[in-house]
Amino acid sequence: MINQVTLVGRLTRDPELKRTQDGKAVTNVTLAVNRQFKNQDGEIEADFVQCTLWRKTAENLIQYCQKGSLIGITGRIQTRSYDSSDKKRIYVTEVVAEQVRFLEKKRTEALVPALSREEMRQVEGENSRREGNRMHAGESNQNAW
Repeated sequence: MINQVTLVGRLTRDPELKRTQDGKAVTNVTLAVNRQFKNQDGEIEADFVQCTLWRKTAENLIQYCQKGSLIGITGRIQTRSYDSSDKKRIYVTEVVAEQVRFLEKKRTEALVPALSREEMRQVEGENSRREGNRMHAGESNQNAW
């Protein structure tokens, strides 16, 4: 039998690493995948697909991706069920990732902590002073950075 899925989409939230009782890394993410057609209102809708990543694949995703990152996943569909606390049977269909591709560069601006206004003024002032010193020394803007 063939059970293979390939998806390209964006992470809907920052991935979080978890560990099983025996120490295996795992993360569960939701991938927003645009449909190939527009609805009656002319808008492109998306499907939100639950995906599970294990071991090094999970660790790499945590390290290099965040909410909004564009990734490609190849894997298989898996179904499971469990009983909820109110005794209802819950069925889950998810993609278990076997391979993940990062399809864009890591966005570093989200990883830089926000600066206060005072800190921003200090940084801007230092940059202006450096630029002024370079220009005074005869360097051009192009060579300054």
